[in-house]
Amino acid sequence: MLAQDIYDTAPLGSLIRYSNGEPRPPERFTRKLKAWNNDNGIGRLVERTAEEVRPTYRSPAGFCLHLGNYGSQGIIAIVVRRHYSVESALHFEIAETPKPGMVRVLTSHAGRDELRFLAPDMTSAQDWLDRNRYTDARFEVVNDPDPVVLPSRLGRAA
Repeated sequence: MLAQDIYDTAPLGSLIRYSNGEPRPPERFTRKLKAWNNDNGIGRLVERTAEEVRPTYRSPAGFCLHLGNYGSQGIIAIVVRRHYSVESALHFEIAETPKPGMVRVLTSHAGRDELRFLAPDMTSAQDWLDRNRYTDARFEVVNDPDPVVLPSRLGRAA
């Protein structure tokens, strides 16, 4: 799939696999392996960003994948997310979509939703939100089929 297809069809909370199409190099080639790992992996779709047009620049639409949290003793020190433009040359595929009945914990800012947590049920979502305070957080139960809601277009034509 193209990045545009992920932007248009993947619901928030989906696991997205991305790849540059190259075969994985052997472990002994550490530099090549590090470069390969940069363009090949899997992440959870947490945000979509609409195209933004300003008088001096244009920012294409895109999406953000959550790749992981790093820390120790239950304290998250680093959150790794990567933003992709719909013009990205990488290959994408939807590895898994949220199941009906799961609950998204969402926040909104500047007209776009951001997934904070994907819970298996409402009780787990409420427990998570009690431990992790977010202003204006809301719950969204995953339906069957799960509709894709695109962010509204930002900016104005030049």
